[in-house]
Amino acid sequence: MEEEYIYIGKIVNTHGIKGELRLLSNFKYKNKVFLQNRKIYIGDDKKEEMIKSYRHHKIFEMITLYGYDNINEVLKFLNKGVFVKKSDLDLKDKEFLDEDLINLNIIFNNQEVGHVVAIRQINPKNKVIEAVINDKTTLIPYHEDFIKDIDLENNKIEMNLIEGMI
Repeated sequence: MEEEYIYIGKIVNTHGIKGELRLLSNFKYKNKVFLQNRKIYIGDDKKEEMIKSYRHHKIFEMITLYGYDNINEVLKFLNKGVFVKKSDLDLKDKEFLDEDLINLNIIFNNQEVGHVVAIRQINPKNKVIEAVINDKTTLIPYHEDFIKDIDLENNKIEMNLIEGMI
């Protein structure tokens, strides 16, 4: 089975002269990813690197990588996506990634009414679930008020929808 890579952010700049990288990430499980000695994969070719140090600074995740001690050595990583292997995340029960929701059947009032097509980030703080309900594309706030239960095993997401949504 081919390994599944999960996008966790983008390297947007360097910081200082010692090879520290500045990432923008809104990944849900940063505490499982930004760890010393964690393998990450950079760019389309998924070049394997290992985190040497991590800190949070303003809106950025700041990392250094083993083997790079100079700004000139890390410039090649600018504007590249950063990934982790899904199998390295060690997700527990009731922990899931946004990607896991795609294609789940939407249940409302004990009836299947549609399915999830995508999860969209509409701004840094808010996401929506793009769904097809009654052959129509519908956007549902990705919020606990609307999501009753997520059951990955049975391929369904139980939702509290409001009148006019469907």
